[in-house]
Amino acid sequence: MDFRRHRRLRHSAPLRNLVREHTFDMNDFIYPVFVQEGLNGKEEISAMPGIYHFGLDEFRREIVELSELGLPGVILFGIPAEKDDQSSGAYAEHGIVQEAIRAAKQENPDFLVMTDVCLCQYNPAGHCGIVKEGQIVNDESLRYIAETALSHAQAGADVVAPSDMMDGRVLAIRKLLDEHNYQNVVILSYAVKYASAFYGPFREAAHSAPAFGDRRTYQMDFANIREALREARSDVDEGADMIMVKPALSYLDVTRTIRNTFDVPVATYNVSAEYSMVKAAAAQGWIDEQGIVKEIMTSFKRAGADFILTYHAKDLAKWLRGQKA
Repeated sequence: MDFRRHRRLRHSAPLRNLVREHTFDMNDFIYPVFVQEGLNGKEEISAMPGIYHFGLDEFRREIVELSELGLPGVILFGIPAEKDDQSSGAYAEHGIVQEAIRAAKQENPDFLVMTDVCLCQYNPAGHCGIVKEGQIVNDESLRYIAETALSHAQAGADVVAPSDMMDGRVLAIRKLLDEHNYQNVVILSYAVKYASAFYGPFREAAHSAPAFGDRRTYQMDFANIREALREARSDVDEGADMIMVKPALSYLDVTRTIRNTFDVPVATYNVSAEYSMVKAAAAQGWIDEQGIVKEIMTSFKRAGADFILTYHAKDLAKWLRGQKA
């Protein structure tokens, strides 16, 4: 028997495209957007080139542009003007995220609006749950987290995405949404969220660095994968419609394990440092930015992600349309 000629199927671009196993398109991307209370216009985030804090005026223009590019939706992160121990800005009727949801739906009613549901940006301690006597308390935090999700639904959010990693928050959110007749609001749970150094630039973007300690008592140890299965199983059992792995790039094995275990849609979050490292290398001329980003996105799809939250989404949309980013 002669040796196999595997290169036959790589002989031309049409052949390579024909047999390509994993692809992506604009429908695979959700764009994270930071909205800041009291800001006029927009301000670039120094640690994340090309990413901005938006005031509501400029945010409306951004929604129009994203819609024209063909991106399906955004996930919103809010930066309030004031913080308090009860994180009241997170669930205020006219809070910054709630107003941004209304603005987005006014500009494009069909645009998919997801919201990050967490308390860290809204309290001085910078933690994802309520702090009592120096401890992040779980059960008392659930009421505030669920109220935040409900306020987002009332403002018009399509998907609420709890990122706090408090035990039981998916159940608390689902029960409160259903009690108020928001049965059609989807829960995308940050089910598998690791305590990661890859979040560094985000802390600047969201003004959410912890005032004391760290988040290791509620976010997962990055060495663990069986724990990820337990976390995801709990959230699916509690009513999560979709689940997320975060971060993405160093956790492809986790995404594949979650994909092989659960039949709900799986997302992955291409987080801030993953983005900023690519941007920094591209700025130095060390890499082909477009080639690197497309390869990274393909790796997420190959690992099993159904869709990707990524700061590269806007650039990707332009590249896929043949425009310059």
